Amino acid sequence: MDSIIGRGNKEGAQMFRDWFDGLTQTANAGNKAAYVFVMGSFNEILLSFDLPVVFPEIHSLQTAVRRSALPLLQEAEDHGYSPDICGYVKADIGVQLRGGEHPMGKIPKPGIAVYTNACNTYIKWAEAWERMHGCPIFTLDVPGSREADGISWQGDSSFESDRKYVEVQIRELITLCEEITGKKFDIDRLRETMNHANAINRGWARILELNKSRPSLFNALTDGTIYLGVANVMRGTKEAADYFDRLVEEMETKAAQGIGTLAEEEWRLAFVGVPCYPIFRRFNEIFSEWKGTFVTSTYLWFASGGSNIGFQYEMKDPIKSLSEGVLISVRDSMDSMFHQDRIIPKMVEEFDLDGVVYHPIKSCRTVSTGLADSRRVLTDQGISSLFIESDMMDKRVVSEAQMKNRIDAFFEGLASKRKQLLVAGG
Repeated sequence: MDSIIGRGNKEGAQMFRDWFDGLTQTANAGNKAAYVFVMGSFNEILLSFDLPVVFPEIHSLQTAVRRSALPLLQEAEDHGYSPDICGYVKADIGVQLRGGEHPMGKIPKPGIAVYTNACNTYIKWAEAWERMHGCPIFTLDVPGSREADGISWQGDSSFESDRKYVEVQIRELITLCEEITGKKFDIDRLRETMNHANAINRGWARILELNKSRPSLFNALTDGTIYLGVANVMRGTKEAADYFDRLVEEMETKAAQGIGTLAEEEWRLAFVGVPCYPIFRRFNEIFSEWKGTFVTSTYLWFASGGSNIGFQYEMKDPIKSLSEGVLISVRDSMDSMFHQDRIIPKMVEEFDLDGVVYHPIKSCRTVSTGLADSRRVLTDQGISSLFIESDMMDKRVVSEAQMKNRIDAFFEGLASKRKQLLVAGG
């Protein structure tokens, strides 16, 4: 059993380092890569053309985790980028201005940028690469949900119209990849990458479901970020598919043995927003010192590229199925950012939560807008919550002392509320 417990974290961290090493080799060889984003990465298509794939959101957040983001942010601001825009963008611009130098190695230049409209920042970010590097950019317009209850599914006439609209654009992307790489599109290779993506999706949805266990099997904020990284950067690969098979085995073993993340799990929490990467480890420690653990997170929802819903591609008509999967997953990601109030009360019940932590950030208005209103909905339902503001990248607006005071008060309030409920219940 010792060889199984903790295996996912160790293997995931190593796979992540190997991915960065591969990007460094690409950069040093003078070759270029495809730049994509987590919400609609199209890894399945790009890998079928043997294109190395760069996720700028991910290499940007790594600069914050490794405490090297601030000089990059300042360099981008000196270059004319506003202090108010996305910190991911500014950190990446700083990396680009330094020739791709990164604390994890070297980032190759873009040969193509592919993105959806899932985040309004994606479009302007890609235009910056187009200006800096002269690379072609491809925008895939994904229609959002039309109904208050979320995604309209298969069989609905509007869904099928939207799917066809997405399919036409995917075929245009395939043609562009053929022109850029000089390679003929291989539909069997696409089926191969989609099969591996299916395994990843199954595994990701399963471990999220398993974390309803008491005690929780992994910390959604820290451990979950490792799993999320593998699901995104290696989507469509056999290595990631095998990794998630092993990760499910580990989590099922922990569930059967009652092995959790803490010696004693006192408080079960949900995290809403993007993590505080400038003090990532310490941020989680402030909660774990109170025996609190994050058992679920909206971040593992919208930043998983749709893997959280476990969608399975059909191989009979892979391009049609890919268009269907992209439409569903990107819509789901957008809904998770804009309509947290609809899912969080359900999460409270399903994961047996004691409280919800909202973390709006300066760097991302898309994720942070509306969180105060979402919290008000919970308050009206009598659900305990904490609202703390900082940033995902910029340590200049992160106050650990102030944050700790509010977190301490939150847990004191949870303890008082539990005591009152116990007294009331006799």
